[in-house]
Amino acid sequence: MVKRLLLLAAVIMCANFATAQTLEELKATKATKDAELATAKATFDALTGEVDGLATQIANLSGWQFGALGTLGANISQFNNWLGAANPDVFTTQYGATGNAFANLQNEKYFWRNGLNVVATKTRLVIDKDARDDAEFETTADAINLTSLYGYKLNSKWAISALGEYRSTLLDNFNNPGYLDIGAGATWTPIPNAVVVFHPLNYNFVFADGDLAYESSLGCKIVADYSQALPMGVAWKTNLSAFISYDDTNNFSNWTWTNGLSFTAWKGIGVGIDFGLRGNRQESYNSFLGLPSTVAAGTTKDNFAIGDLDGADDPLQSYWVVGLSYKL
Repeated sequence: MVKRLLLLAAVIMCANFATAQTLEELKATKATKDAELATAKATFDALTGEVDGLATQIANLSGWQFGALGTLGANISQFNNWLGAANPDVFTTQYGATGNAFANLQNEKYFWRNGLNVVATKTRLVIDKDARDDAEFETTADAINLTSLYGYKLNSKWAISALGEYRSTLLDNFNNPGYLDIGAGATWTPIPNAVVVFHPLNYNFVFADGDLAYESSLGCKIVADYSQALPMGVAWKTNLSAFISYDDTNNFSNWTWTNGLSFTAWKGIGVGIDFGLRGNRQESYNSFLGLPSTVAAGTTKDNFAIGDLDGADDPLQSYWVVGLSYKL
């Protein structure tokens, strides 16, 4: 009996030893395979990056390229007999859209880049429910920017270029004011998705009604444009357009910086945000004179110069729109 028990114990110990040995071997084999898999993934990612880079280069040299992205936003709210509020009956409706589109032509010797940016928002606010039918939508955001850049390549990164850029409002006061820049100089393209324009010979035409005080002038045009596909399906486009006047740098210069970000969730549809900043003393000057509550009695453009504006009268202009995004 004792011999049988000893034999059984020996068999169990051998089985445990074999199982432990097999488990250690499996763990070692798995660790080796994990290392091989990590190496394979790294190789795959590197090859994918190279293929994508080659595809981009081929696309950039194969003719016209088109694309568009933007944001659609809407908001509706209503309060009825909400007596705790200052206005117990309020109905608000707002909708807006932003759009960025491009049409670019690439050739071994030249390029032609065209871009369009549009921002438009309408709002209707009703604080008297009996007057809802008479309320109208008011424009609360309005901008259009159209650019066309042609360049003759000196090498892969530098080109002699000419630029035309038009900026104004689209829904209200079209071309009042309107800005048209026409100039020539050099363009630098350090990477395929980035363009930097430096045109020291540029004329800034400003169009406006006679009651407004705007001045056209000769100056330097600087434009920087960059777009990039970020991780997790995020698309980003940014553009800076600046004019530096030779006649009056402080008062006649202007700049605009716009950004568009969109997250794609399904087939080009997702969530996006667009925002922009602008500095323009001529616009501030005319807006200031157009608001009687801020101007002393008798103050007109004949006795108030644009240089008289202080920081409070010349604010930083800005806008932002958040909503449903689309990418074409």
